[in-house]
Order: sequence, then structure tokens, then C-alpha cells
Amino acid sequence: MLWPPAPLRTERLVLRESEARDRAAFIELFASPEVRTYLGGPRPRAELERAVPEVPGRRPGVFVADLDGAMIGIITLDRRAAERPGHVHPDAGETELGYLFLPEVWGRGYAAEACAAALGWFACERPGEPVVLCTQTANDRAVRLAAKLGFTEVERFEEFGAEQWFGVWSPVTPSD
Repeated sequence: MLWPPAPLRTERLVLRESEARDRAAFIELFASPEVRTYLGGPRPRAELERAVPEVPGRRPGVFVADLDGAMIGIITLDRRAAERPGHVHPDAGETELGYLFLPEVWGRGYAAEACAAALGWFACERPGEPVVLCTQTANDRAVRLAAKLGFTEVERFEEFGAEQWFGVWSPVTPSD
């Protein structure tokens, strides 16, 4: 898969590669107690200021969600580690969807819009390949979004001291 792709445009957003101007928003995402509620808690801002590179998130599979020229979140498509629970292939290695959005934009449908665009792009790049998503069952907003995006629950398991919801999304392949 070629990376980075051309920016993906939705009705309201642009999904693009990270740029230096996104650094402050990356730090805000990882330092935010609200964003990190179900992800082990916020990371110390001073630590992030030292650790986050000048151009953060510049690697294959990371899209910046841009609204009117400003980063409001990120969408990731990464390989799920084989040693973690939750897989749909016996050899593991599935692509996993992740996302983080700044709290001030929550509840406006941006995450659904951005994730749907990323999934659509992925389905074109890797036809027929499933995508998995894992979130704490306590994160009911994330579980609802997974269902809205078309993820189907596969199993629940304990990880990181909490019950996890694990689902799979399979792109629809048009019949010949």
C-alpha cells in the first residue's frame, strides 16, 4: 500500500498526513483526561513536550482529521499485535482501527465521518481484508460508533484490567 495517500475528503473533513503544525493538537490528545479515560489515563504534558517529535504521527496508517485547516483528531490503521487477545485470523496480524478526537468536537459526528472515510479507503487498498476494533465495554460511545460503522461483535475479554469489546468490519465486495 502506498503511503501517504492523497488527502481524503469527506463532507466536512480532510484526512491527511501529519504536519509540524499538528504537534500541539497531538500533545493535547495524549494529555487530555477526557480523551484518555479508557486508554490508561492522560500522559504528563511535560513528558509529551519532550517526547513528541516535531512532526508527530508521520508513519503509515496515521491520518490527521482536519477541520477548516486545524487538526481535530487522528485515525489509525495499525496491525494488531499477535500477543494481544482478540483476532479473527489464526495467524493474527489484522488491521485495527483506532481514533482519538479532541473533546471540544465530540458529539458532532466527526469521528464517524472520518472513520468511515478511512475504512472506505482501506477497502479499496486491501479489498476483502477485515478490520478489527477493540474498546472497553464501559466506553459505550465507542461501542455505539463501532456498530454505526458496521463492526460486528466477535467476543469480549479481559485486558488492561477491564472488559473489552472486540469487533470486526468486513468490506462489502461487489459481485461480478
